[in-house]
Amino acid sequence: MRILVRFLQRLAILGIGVASVWLIAFVVFDFAEQRLPWILALSATYAVGAYVVLPYAVRMGLKVLQHQHVPRFTTTADGLAGDPVNLALIGSLEDLRSAFARAGWTEADRLSLRSAWGMVRAFVFNKPYPAAPFSTLYLFGRGQDIGFQKPIGDSPRKRHHVRFWAQSLAYVEAEVTSADFWLNTDRPPLEGRLIWIGAATKDTGLSLTRLTFQITHATDSDTNAERDFLIDVLKEAGAIRSATLYRAGDRVLPVNHYVTDGEVAVAELS
Repeated sequence: MRILVRFLQRLAILGIGVASVWLIAFVVFDFAEQRLPWILALSATYAVGAYVVLPYAVRMGLKVLQHQHVPRFTTTADGLAGDPVNLALIGSLEDLRSAFARAGWTEADRLSLRSAWGMVRAFVFNKPYPAAPFSTLYLFGRGQDIGFQKPIGDSPRKRHHVRFWAQSLAYVEAEVTSADFWLNTDRPPLEGRLIWIGAATKDTGLSLTRLTFQITHATDSDTNAERDFLIDVLKEAGAIRSATLYRAGDRVLPVNHYVTDGEVAVAELS
């Protein structure tokens, strides 16, 4: 029975994929080509395919798979898998800010029209923007609470960066390895000691996302190395003493190609 169910799931996903390609190539492009010059028709088809049709198709595919396990990845606004969850730090918000300040990292500006435009200008003209905003990724049903970064050289296109989501310590000991912990959407007050669940990655330039071909930062695929790098940075700054690795989550297909062992480094802030 399990083999039959898996076969039907894959058949359904294949059908969704074929229907998506047909819709983009023979409906959207034909419609645009009849009304626009060829280059504009191609651009409009890309925009509709990458930002509407393919994200919707991937969400349908995930529903077919009935993926309800402990998440190994954050999610994008489209509901697709984003950066891997690979870090957790325990301490107050002040402890967290102090740790990264001591390590020479900068807190990211909140995403707004002004900061987004500043990031676009910095990216296009290759001008420094040490506090550049992050795109929003989701965990616990909400966007990140805070993020930190360290540019690589003077270019805004390359940087080490990490997003954090706060969670109450009350859930940790009994439930950190269960789906209940990771699927909880309660946002704790940002006061006192908390556990900060993080996703650390390294931006290396510009690329297209793996499943939907949207324009985004290119990232180093080895997120294990970035996790270990960040732990070493915090140790050198005296912000943590040691870290313990825990495994959480299941495999999904993320929007970018990542090499990750699925382990989360957990450390207490000094």
